[in-house]
Amino acid sequence: MKIEVIPAEKSQKSVLMQLMELYNHDLSEYTKEDVNEHGLFGYSYIDLYWIEERRYPFFIKVDGCFAGFVLVGTGRHYSTNENAHCIAEFFIMLKYRRMNVGEFAARYVFDLFAGEWEVRVLSANKPALPFWRKVITKYTNGNHIFHPEPTPDWDGVGYVFIA
Repeated sequence: MKIEVIPAEKSQKSVLMQLMELYNHDLSEYTKEDVNEHGLFGYSYIDLYWIEERRYPFFIKVDGCFAGFVLVGTGRHYSTNENAHCIAEFFIMLKYRRMNVGEFAARYVFDLFAGEWEVRVLSANKPALPFWRKVITKYTNGNHIFHPEPTPDWDGVGYVFIA
């Protein structure tokens, strides 16, 4: 099995948006979001990934097939470092879960952007909580800061660590 993490080009925005719809569909179980009048969840920040500095969109592929995506950004809730990177969005299609695809992709982007990282997980997203705990603990050999408390604008937990 060949896993790749490759930059998403602006010309591939429609592919990323289709994958984003699958992601938001899965996430709606936890966010309680509904589709809009066009039957779409949408993602209002997508264009910023080709406009703003320090935002990076990536596709995750397995054996040449789209398997998910990872959006790297700079939003912070727990880190005090204004240059910290964060996982803004992370999605692995159901077919590819529990095959180390997600761990590979996470480690790949952590290695790609050295420095401080923040990873946040919605409290309600119970399946994601152990995934990120395992990946980050393994990646950092336990050398990370775990924030179990929500912030005023984030209902979840967070990890801060150095890659």
